[in-house]
Amino acid sequence: MHAIGRVQKHSLRGALRATATRAAARPANVVAVRTLSSASAQSDRDTITRLLYSIGTKREVERYLRIFSSSSDSSHPAKFAVIKVGGAVLDQVEELATNLSFLYRVGLYPVVLHGAGPQLNSIIESAGVIPDYIDGIRVTDAKTLQVARSVFLDENLKLVAALEKLGTRARPITSGVFSADYLDKDKYGLVGKITKVDKRPIEAAIRAGALPILTSLAESDAGQILNVNADIAAGELAKELEPMKIVFLNDKGGLFHGVTGEKLDLLNLDQEYDELMKQPWVKYGTKLKLREFKELLDHLPRTSSVAVISVDSLQRELFTDSGAGTLIRRGYKLFQHKSIDSVGADRLRQVIHDRDPDVLSGDDSVTGVLNSLKDTPYTIYGDEPLDVVAIVAHPEGEVPILTKLLASRNGVMNGIVDNVFNAIKKDHRRLFWTARADDENRAWHFERADGSFTRAGKSLFWYGVSDVNEVQKIVKSIEEKGRIPRTFLPVGPSAPPRKAASAPSGVRSYSTIARRVPGSSRGYATAAPSTEQKRLALIGARGFTGQTLTTLLSNHPHLNLTHVSSRQLAGFPLSNYTKAPVNYSALSAEDVERMEKDGEVDAWVMALPNGVCKPFVDAIDRGSAERKNGKGSVVVDLSADYRFEDGWTYGLPELYGRDAIRTSTRISNPGCYATSSQLLVAPLLKYLKPDTWPTVFGVSGYSGAGTVTGPTDSDGRPTTIPKVTAESLHGGIRPYALTDHIHEREAGRHLSSLLSGSLVGTGMKLAFVPSVAPWFSGIISVLSMPLSERVTARDVRALYEEKYAGERLVRIKNEVPTIVDVENQHGWTVGGFQVHSEGDRAVVVGGLDNLLKGAATQCLQNLNLALGYDEYAGIPVA
Repeated sequence: MHAIGRVQKHSLRGALRATATRAAARPANVVAVRTLSSASAQSDRDTITRLLYSIGTKREVERYLRIFSSSSDSSHPAKFAVIKVGGAVLDQVEELATNLSFLYRVGLYPVVLHGAGPQLNSIIESAGVIPDYIDGIRVTDAKTLQVARSVFLDENLKLVAALEKLGTRARPITSGVFSADYLDKDKYGLVGKITKVDKRPIEAAIRAGALPILTSLAESDAGQILNVNADIAAGELAKELEPMKIVFLNDKGGLFHGVTGEKLDLLNLDQEYDELMKQPWVKYGTKLKLREFKELLDHLPRTSSVAVISVDSLQRELFTDSGAGTLIRRGYKLFQHKSIDSVGADRLRQVIHDRDPDVLSGDDSVTGVLNSLKDTPYTIYGDEPLDVVAIVAHPEGEVPILTKLLASRNGVMNGIVDNVFNAIKKDHRRLFWTARADDENRAWHFERADGSFTRAGKSLFWYGVSDVNEVQKIVKSIEEKGRIPRTFLPVGPSAPPRKAASAPSGVRSYSTIARRVPGSSRGYATAAPSTEQKRLALIGARGFTGQTLTTLLSNHPHLNLTHVSSRQLAGFPLSNYTKAPVNYSALSAEDVERMEKDGEVDAWVMALPNGVCKPFVDAIDRGSAERKNGKGSVVVDLSADYRFEDGWTYGLPELYGRDAIRTSTRISNPGCYATSSQLLVAPLLKYLKPDTWPTVFGVSGYSGAGTVTGPTDSDGRPTTIPKVTAESLHGGIRPYALTDHIHEREAGRHLSSLLSGSLVGTGMKLAFVPSVAPWFSGIISVLSMPLSERVTARDVRALYEEKYAGERLVRIKNEVPTIVDVENQHGWTVGGFQVHSEGDRAVVVGGLDNLLKGAATQCLQNLNLALGYDEYAGIPVA
């Protein structure tokens, strides 16, 4: 293990030395500032990224890179991380510089703040002066401050020089960030209490392509330099910047249990803080640290977390599920209920409907799941927002069975699923449960089980039983009583064991009794996406959306456009698809039925006007019924025809989940206005005021009004022109469809499924007023929503950050989004969070490109999910 760690570090240093040499060799006039856009810089990034795969799975690494890369933007470039470097870590300056350079090479810009306590003590003591502390605070007189300032500057420049040596641009920032008053001049001397943080020098450094390296010295209004505790300065800095990660680097590598000496891997403060602070071993510095961490995280969005680690574990902590040091986050308080009503029947029904794989596949129903609980004692475990729900059946005198473990994406990403499972383990010393053999999170189950057995598409897991004969008796008993399906006996291989290569990846083909592997993950693992080449047919390719989609498909690594249909363009070549020559055809319903029957394509996209595509969908259904080689093709409809049909899956992944889309073959693509409106309203639904309508005012570019056939070009090819032109708008906007716009009904219908508590079943109504504007593409939507409770603008922003944490196509900013933020962008941008002075009405602004996230990009997301690809395959994302 240690040898492997050394190899990784040496490889990383070698890679950084190589990239530093290349950077030094570049002429000054071609050095890239802030970006990694050049071929050489991209090569550096690719090399370093591949090195990461040695400490975690490729999927883990790429997921965290996506999340961290999307946390910042040009207006808020310091949202990734604040890293506080303890003075003892500065003695490992080469190791520290290597790890920071690694982040820089993959395009991440942490804000680094360091102390220098041990170095300062050494110099003061060598002068025969004993450092004086009161309440743990260094008493600072003028002489001590003079020495401290010199030490801080020296250590700062050493780190900057070490970074620059590796080819990493760094900027020393030793003043101008922290303003302070005297903490207590008579008692502590020249020690400051921070009153203001100016982030402008930090953001300027990052925009210039340099890592900001800060000291914890502050200045008073009168210009007096004041000493500030570096941990406190890091906390105040984090409150101002609101980064995703706050990292404290120390020489111990984490927080440790005061009795057992074991490292504390994960602390969820909402659940554990009060009990933890009562423990007799939590005292002095540990108690102070926990109190400071809680106060810090209480000021930050729930997406933020604190990590306490050693410098050599920085990458493992940031880029793997298992982590390395101590991870501290707010989390949520967990509950345990003995009845459905205690949880809320409607809320529980919605969770089962949205997440239960047996319900999603049609093997069970919500009613069937709930009815199964009537005949046995059970406990429902979960967290307050129901990001994770687990049900354990435990009849008197029998082994308990975990019958359901249903986690949302939030529950997985934030480790709530582990908290719930640990709560179950506290109550049950042994447990059995099952999962589908194709469950993408099967690795998570294996890691938490003492043994497992897979047969007939299901895996049986257990912990707390070490004798295989006892396992067989237990399984026989629970099968006879109908508590699990009759598929798991005998416990053992039903045929001679095959070679490992013959079993599906990650699925064990025979019984195992094994101890859990050390260093297991804090969260679910996930299965690799498909890379199988598949074929797509597009019907209605003449309009702006069809043209945009064909351009996107040119860069898809696995999906190939083989048929495009347009009556007006039949016979002409498709000009904006570059993977292979394709000519337009004029497919009839009969052609489509035959193609589907013969399995000529794997997916269809309907890019037709409203009310036109039903004959083609019916033809696909008929062809699919006669198809002999497996299930029918996937259909994604871009019109409004099927957005209100119960038999179709509504494809807005960021709100209604990915699981239903993955198992669906009929997907309705949401409308452009409806997408932006729902993304705007959803985070605020918990504050929806009964009997009121949120209002959305939307302004779209004229491409949203559609196209008509224009005059032919010189080759006799019909052209496509917009129905509404910029000239016809005379520089203004034109409101239209002032009531009952179809996107108004669409958004209200689907948002109703997200209502909880007393609002379930009441239905959701949305007032929507659209206008068309004289730019080509891009929608700006303004939400005005009455609230049931008083909130602040900060609370509102935190709701959006929590709702869309980790979403690659959602960008959150403080400022009001403008058309520049959304036009030609593949995601949705939200900002301008405001609350009325009386605190009872929120106004939020969102925007997207109506041809991309409002149509083609979202269509490609849905295709990717339904066909088993990575959701973002072929979509340019940061």
